[in-house]
This record gives sequence, C-alpha cells and structure tokens, in this order.
Amino acid sequence: MTQQTPQHPQPSPPFVVLRGDTPAGPALTGAIVAIGNFDGVHRGHRAVIAAALARGKALGRPAAALTFEPHPRRFFHPDAPLFRLTDERAKLRLLAATGLSGAMVLRFDAALAGLSAEDFVARILVDQFAVAGVAIGFDFHFGVNRAGSPDYLTAQGARLGFAVDVVPRFEDAGRPVRSGPIRAALGVGEIAEANELLGYPWFVSAEVVHGDKRGRELGYPTANLRLDPSCGLRHGIYAVRVGIGDRRLDGVASFGRRPMFDQGTVLLEVFLFDFSGDLYGEVIDVAFIDWIRPELKFASVQDLVLRMDEDSRIARAALARAPDAFPKLGRVTG
Repeated sequence: MTQQTPQHPQPSPPFVVLRGDTPAGPALTGAIVAIGNFDGVHRGHRAVIAAALARGKALGRPAAALTFEPHPRRFFHPDAPLFRLTDERAKLRLLAATGLSGAMVLRFDAALAGLSAEDFVARILVDQFAVAGVAIGFDFHFGVNRAGSPDYLTAQGARLGFAVDVVPRFEDAGRPVRSGPIRAALGVGEIAEANELLGYPWFVSAEVVHGDKRGRELGYPTANLRLDPSCGLRHGIYAVRVGIGDRRLDGVASFGRRPMFDQGTVLLEVFLFDFSGDLYGEVIDVAFIDWIRPELKFASVQDLVLRMDEDSRIARAALARAPDAFPKLGRVTG
C-alpha cells in the first residue's frame, strides 16, 4: 500500500500595496483595476470589485483596487469634518479579503487633483500601471472639474486597448447603497441598517489606552479606545464583537462622554464578557452588532450598575442571534 503524502494548503499570495508613484511591478502589471474611494468597502463598492475580478478571471489577469488617500473630500474641504467609515488601514484590510491581488494607493494632493482626465488615463492608468482593464461605478468621475466620465473612460479604453466595465447603481430593496446613507444610519444608531448596506458589521480599530479605572470599581472593567474625533457614530450603548488577533470575544460597549460622571472626553469603552487580561497598548477591532440604548444619566451609581447588568443581558442575547457576525479582514503588511 502506497503511503499518501500529506497535503498542505498553499499559502495565499501576499496582498500587494503600492503607494505614490511606485510602478505596478510584476505582481500587478497589466491588472484589471477597480477604481474608487472605497470608503467602507460596502456592497456597492463590492459590485465594482466583483466586475474587476470577473474581468481578471476572463483575461487571466490579476485584479486590484486603485484608491486615494486622503479622501478627496478632505483635500477639497480641509476644514469640514469627514466621518470616514474606514480609515486607510481598515479599507485595505477589507479590500485584501475580497480576492483582489493588491491595491494602488494614490496620494490625493494638488498634483493629482490638477491632472486632466486625459493625463490621468495616460500617466496613471497606462504609463504607471499598464492596466489591462478598469472597473468603475456608473457615477465615477475623475480629472480636473470631474471632466472624466464613464463614457469618456470607455472611449479612451477602446482607443488605448484596455477593457472598461461600468457597473450600474447598486440598490438594496430600492435604496441606493452609498457611503452617505451608511454614515447617516450610524449617526442615529441604526446599526442593523448600516450593517445591511455595508454587507458586514461596521467596525473600528484602535489602541487600548488607560482610562480612569471607574469601570473596574463598578465591576465592569473596560478596554478604552479613543476614536477619530470626526467619528459620527451616535453616542450610546452597543452589543459588540471584538477581534484580538485571531480571537473573537463578545461584549458590550459605551461610546460617548459618560454623562453619569460629567466627563468631556469621548471614549469607546468595551466590557468583554468572560475575559480577564491586560490589553493596554494592543490594537483591537470592535465590530458593532446591535444598538441597545442612548447614553443616560442615572440617579445613583447603584441604578447605573443595574442598568449595566441589563445592557449586558441584552447584548448577550443580540450576539447569540448573530454568532458569526464579524467583518472578513485580510492581512496587510507595510
């Protein structure tokens, strides 16, 4: 009898991230490129990514994302707050889990903003990345004064020899899936609505910092995280699932100013069920699974603790109804 050699799965190739004016290199030269800001990498964005992947499979080419940092709105309106659904790293981790081979991150600055549509195609798509095709949403525009339209890009692709897929508006039960409505849903605590449009539970990543240790005194020690000041999530109490490396832990979280103790600093405070350990200095992922209630000020600390007990019960029940809910994230280096 012949002994069978054990089969070991081949490791996935690394997700390649190129920044600035770096040329595509062997891994991504001639790729099919999905272009967009991809804030949130929501279901509408994923339709564009799926078109790039399908075209890449048909042509035997890798597929990649072409995205911009900082968000163009930050460049054009630097003093206006922008509630980003995903910072750059979160966006790349989501993109890395879609099946794409990599991402090209272009710095959105005066030089890029000043490119004509013709120069964007010639210098970026053709000269820098030698694309074999692009996939864009129906409303994607580029170049000075947004002169580059889907029709223009399609014509340029036909002239220069690369395929162009224009993806129509993506809707969910008649609702356009866009970043704006998702931000609005998070702003009023409609977590289920936001997560439905995203296609995964919205999450944040941040380093665990020291707090005032008050939760420990109340029997609810928390991991404290400072989020971007422009985070527009509604202040309140949430059922959350936390990622610490490859571990997943359930918990309940408070986001806001803690009115019971007249605190002014906005914090995300996460109490992890059935956990003991030191997380200070670790970067953790917090996925928001369900809304529980707004922030409240109680008549006494005892009343607060009783309500926290009830919040925990509600959170456990919500999490039990969604045992596998967590964003699919890829690994990104560099």
